[in-house]
Amino acid sequence: MRCSILFTSALSASTVIAVPTWPAFSKSVPMPAQLETMSSWFNALAKVVQDGRASPRNPVCDLSQVKLPESALPPPSAGLYLKHVAVGRGTQNYTCDTSNPSSAPVLFGAVATLFNASCIASSYPDVLQLVPKTALQFDLPAAAGGPPRPAGGPGGPGGPGGPAEKMGPIDYVLSGHHFFTDVTTPYFNLDTTPGSQYGTIPCAKLNQTAAPADAPKGQQGEAAVAWLKLRSKDGATGDLQEVYRVGTAGGSSPATCEGMPSSFEVQYSAEYWFYAGSKPKYD
Repeated sequence: MRCSILFTSALSASTVIAVPTWPAFSKSVPMPAQLETMSSWFNALAKVVQDGRASPRNPVCDLSQVKLPESALPPPSAGLYLKHVAVGRGTQNYTCDTSNPSSAPVLFGAVATLFNASCIASSYPDVLQLVPKTALQFDLPAAAGGPPRPAGGPGGPGGPGGPAEKMGPIDYVLSGHHFFTDVTTPYFNLDTTPGSQYGTIPCAKLNQTAAPADAPKGQQGEAAVAWLKLRSKDGATGDLQEVYRVGTAGGSSPATCEGMPSSFEVQYSAEYWFYAGSKPKYD
C-alpha cells in the first residue's frame, strides 16, 4: 500500500515512552507547543493513509521531479541532479567570550545525525516539511558512552558519545553524520550505513539567507538557523557537489553572551538536500 511506510511510522511513535532507547518528549518544550505540533503531524499522516487507500500505486522514491523549497538561495548548478534528501537532528555549537557579556556568541560548528527522507520528499513533500519541527519535540537521546555531543569538542567529528541513531517520533533509516572538520568546513559522511552509500562531502558556504519568518522555533523559543547553499571542497566522493540546508527548526544562539557559559549547544533540526553530477565551475 502507498501509505505503508508512514503508517508504520505512525504506529511506532506510540511506543516512544514504552521503549527506553527511543527519544522521549522534551521537557523543555511547552506542552501546548508539543500538542499542536503532534496534532499537525498525525493529521498529515491520517491524510496519507486516506490517500493511500484510494490509490493502488506503491510509494516511489524517484527524486527526478522533486523541487527544492523556494527561497532567495540560488538554484542548484546546471547539470546537477538531486541524489539524496536527509533530515538532520543535532546541535548547533557556540562559544562565548565570558569576559565580554555584551559580545555575540560565535558559531563553532555543528553535529547531527542524518536520516533518510528521500522517499518522503518524493511522495509526501507536505509531510517532509513537518519533520524538522516535529523532531524537535523529542529530546536528543544519549548515545552509549556519553551525552549527545561530538567527541573532541564542539563541532568536531562524531564518535563515541555522539548523537544516538534514532530520531523521534519515527524510526527513519540512518543516512550518515554531519560534523565540522575545522571551524569553516562542514562535512557530511553518507557512507556510514552498509548498502546505502551516497558519498562524502567536505563543504564551503556559498550562499546564505534567513529562514522564513514562520520557521519553527527551537525548544527554548530560539529562531531557526539560516538556510544555506554549500559547495564541495576537494575530497568529495560519490560525485556529490552541492548541499542545501533548508526547512530549519531552532538552532540559533541568543543575541549576546550575557549569562552564557564559554561553550554551549542549541538543538536544531533541518532538511539537507544533496546534489551530484558534473563538476560545476566556481570563481
